[in-house]
Amino acid sequence: MKHGKKYIDSQKQIESGKLYETDEAVKLAIDTAKAKFDETLELHVRLGVDPRHADQQVRGVVVLPNGTGKKVRVLVIAKGEKADEAQAAGADYVGAEDMIAKIQGNWFDFDVCITTPDMMGLVGRIGKMLGPKGLMPNPKSGTVTMDVAKAVSDVKAGKVEYRLDKTAIIHCPIGKKSFGPEKITENFNALMEAIVKAKPSAAKGTYIKSVAVSSTMGPGIRVNYRY
Repeated sequence: MKHGKKYIDSQKQIESGKLYETDEAVKLAIDTAKAKFDETLELHVRLGVDPRHADQQVRGVVVLPNGTGKKVRVLVIAKGEKADEAQAAGADYVGAEDMIAKIQGNWFDFDVCITTPDMMGLVGRIGKMLGPKGLMPNPKSGTVTMDVAKAVSDVKAGKVEYRLDKTAIIHCPIGKKSFGPEKITENFNALMEAIVKAKPSAAKGTYIKSVAVSSTMGPGIRVNYRY
């Protein structure tokens, strides 16, 4: 893979093979974010679990103390009182059958879909469309709930879902470059704490294998994370 001049310059600022303390790594990730836009900083955690086993899955949600810096568009599929609550809480789109029909017509102008348990039969009809895009509501991520107002507020406040991929790595955004080191470090610590707490009882050996931070266009910086 060929990297651009900015990436190569950024890489020169990082000592090969060095494990940086969290605050140092975050500062470096911000310094090496040289794109013209406000880059997102991401956390990458390799875990010592086997994602092929159901009892070794790592998945959960955490509200980052400083949010993600991203404007999140929320769709709520609900009826009656719950639809009113969602609207009042600041959901971008609220509806029921009308929203299902829109999605069936290939409309996906939203980032998170929240619904009430009684609407899951209806939502199930479009499961094959929502699933591959990571938009299917799920009780584990707090997106199937009777408390739609809290779910909308949490998402708007910066709730992120972390989950293991097929290679046993979690990739998650922890804010924008413009947040500055202090806020990014707070978000980093909140997410790492949640991942450590989510350790499956079936996990054997070293749980946190490696931790790295990077910006959207920048190189990865390895972190000396202790828990």
